[in-house]
Amino acid sequence: MRRSVERQLHDGAALRISALTLQLGLLRHRAAKAECDLHAHIDDFQNELHAVLQELRDVSSKIYPPLLDEAGLGPALREAADRMDVPVRVDAPDDRFGPAAEGAAYFAVVGCLEALPAGTATLDVVVRREDHTLAVDVVGVEVRHADAMLGAVRRLDGAIDVAGGPHFGTITVRIPCE
Repeated sequence: MRRSVERQLHDGAALRISALTLQLGLLRHRAAKAECDLHAHIDDFQNELHAVLQELRDVSSKIYPPLLDEAGLGPALREAADRMDVPVRVDAPDDRFGPAAEGAAYFAVVGCLEALPAGTATLDVVVRREDHTLAVDVVGVEVRHADAMLGAVRRLDGAIDVAGGPHFGTITVRIPCE
């Protein structure tokens, strides 16, 4: 995962930023000669900056968030929910479940939420402990996201249950934890 993020930063955002630096130098040179339409070049420059920003957001979503490490799954999911284009309510205890289980659950849930289109109805994310298992319900979601969520938790012997459907329902993630 780390090498993938490094490659994405190097091959994506870093190259775009380098190109933008060169474009800015050209723009400064052209502006001095007043031979060009500055507005068109500034618009192009802004569009490229927006693309770089989106790439950085994509990469940052794959990095283990500091809040998850410091405060746990509940606060990290609440923070992620605040950034979503869809309304999300998070109900989570202050319990800690172990870094591996919390990380897997976080990336499974956030990956699912990021895949939802804007305008999706309010979703509920409910976190709880079931004996030695971290359980997370994502309520009101399209059940087709279950496979991607399973991919995020499978390596920790996690499992996915789907209730409802055929289109919308509840996806429950279960991961053994400390």
